[in-house]
Amino acid sequence: MNLATTDPQIAELIRLESQRQQSTLELIASENHVSAAVLEAAGSV
Repeated sequence: MNLATTDPQIAELIRLESQRQQSTLELIASENHVSAAVLEAAGSV
């Protein structure tokens, strides 16, 4: 039994959210900020 069978509304909401994330760009600073250690490891410092 899968989610679409058990709860089709939730399955559809998850599908729509996945589609939204794939087709849009979200500019949220907290999701783009990395620590100094990450920058150093990436050679950006």
